[in-house]
Amino acid sequence: MPTLYALKPAFQARLRPLADRLAGAGVTANQITLLAAGVSVATGVVTAVFAAHPVVFLLMPLVLFTRMALNAIDGMLAREHGQASKLGMYLNELCDVVSDLALILAFAALFPAWGVIAFGIVAVIVEFTGVLGIAAGAARDYAGPFGKSDRALALGVIGFLVAFGLWPAALTPFMFPAFATLSLATAINRIRSGLRGAVEH
Repeated sequence: MPTLYALKPAFQARLRPLADRLAGAGVTANQITLLAAGVSVATGVVTAVFAAHPVVFLLMPLVLFTRMALNAIDGMLAREHGQASKLGMYLNELCDVVSDLALILAFAALFPAWGVIAFGIVAVIVEFTGVLGIAAGAARDYAGPFGKSDRALALGVIGFLVAFGLWPAALTPFMFPAFATLSLATAINRIRSGLRGAVEH
C-alpha cells in the first residue's frame, strides 16, 4: 500500500553530500541515531510541559522533519560508509520507538489522552510487525498506510495547525483514534505481507 516511505530514496539523494561530509569528519551512524532520539525526547517533554502555549507545538514539524533527515543520514552512514553493526540495528529500532512515543504522547496535553495513548501503543506494534518481517524470512517491512513517515507528516501538520490557532476543534475527539485505526490497518498489512513473503520497500 502506498506510503511516504516510497519517497525515501529521493530524500536520501538530497542528503548524501551531507552524509559523506559527516563520515569524513568521523561522525558515526550510531551517534546520529542517538542524537535523533535525544532531540525527539527533549521535544516531547518540552511540548508537553509548555502545552498551554500553543506556539510550542511548532517544534513538532521542525523536529519531525529533522528527525527524518537524521534517520536517513544514519542509514546512509551505516550502509554506504561501512558502519553497519548489530548494535546499530538495535539502536535504530529502539530509538525509533522511544522517539515516536515521546512525540506522540506529548499531544495528550491537548487531545483526549485515551486516543493518544492508543495511537502510541499501536504505533509501537506497527514497528514491531515491521521488524518481524525479518524473522518471517522476508525483510524489514515498511508497508503503509500509516508507517513512520506518514505518522511524522500527520503529527507535523497537527503541530503546525495548533501552533497557529488553525486546528479545527471539532476534529479533536476523533483524530488520534483515527490514527490508531490507520496504524492497526498498517500492522495487519505488514503481517500479511510477511506471511506471503511479498514485502513492500
